[in-house]
Amino acid sequence: MRPFSWDDLQYFLAVARTGQLSAAARKLRTNHATVSRRIDRLEQALGTRLFERNPRGYLLTAAGEKMVERAEVIEREASQVQSELAGDATSVSGVVRISTLEGFGNFFLADRLPDLASSMPSLSIELLIIQQIVSLSRREADMSVTLSTNRAGSHHYEKISMYRLFLYGTRDYLEKHPPVRRRSDLASHRIIGYIEDMIFTPGLDYHREILPGVRAFYQSSSIHAQLAATRKGLGLCVMPNFMARHYPDLVPVIPKEIHLERYYWCIAHQDVAHTPRIRMLTDFIKTEAEAAKDDFHGQNLLT
Repeated sequence: MRPFSWDDLQYFLAVARTGQLSAAARKLRTNHATVSRRIDRLEQALGTRLFERNPRGYLLTAAGEKMVERAEVIEREASQVQSELAGDATSVSGVVRISTLEGFGNFFLADRLPDLASSMPSLSIELLIIQQIVSLSRREADMSVTLSTNRAGSHHYEKISMYRLFLYGTRDYLEKHPPVRRRSDLASHRIIGYIEDMIFTPGLDYHREILPGVRAFYQSSSIHAQLAATRKGLGLCVMPNFMARHYPDLVPVIPKEIHLERYYWCIAHQDVAHTPRIRMLTDFIKTEAEAAKDDFHGQNLLT
């Protein structure tokens, strides 16, 4: 085994986490030829194959799996040293990709992350609002905001906030349709919701809890599309208070009787959860959520 460049490890980790030269190149702000050359050089220096190449991408060998563990320790230590030497938050650098549920991403984070990005010129933030097809285990994202409480041993969990959901309709819709004074009155109303066989996490299966046996008249995999249909007067829809509050035309329907509680969690792989860039973003999200807790909780609708 020959000496190798420590700098090659960041290329190795990027390929290990993405499985693709092109994706790793985008993450590192370089080209795929450079990434390929660095991987080849590292393998030659170590005298072993770290990846199996196939049409689907780069798969870690047994030696590669062991190398990931060691390389991530070095990555964490390097980031910690850089942060401590710089001595302030502006030293946080690198790329962090966050995957999030659509409602939280579009109606909460999207308005706030630009402020963090502008104050952290060395930190590149990638916001993915396609959580159902993103895997932390396959390193397709660095961290995730989710409803899941199914804890995996390799992941670090932190609670962000409790939030409440209510049933909403427009004032115009409610004036033109039979009044809703109790849950049973909803039988004469059209309901808007998620496509039943595409609900990817139990936390989004609202109707099973508050309207058992009722099938949504209009279904979409997008909460944004459900919001649009509700505001068009198509029917009633369950949605978070922090989202619905932005639209004065939406009215909560018997909120004391019909409401749900859910919790947002921030999840990251244990190997990177305490790196400066992940820690910075996690703390930022938790702080912003705490400042907006009245919007998340919707307590005023229950009193």
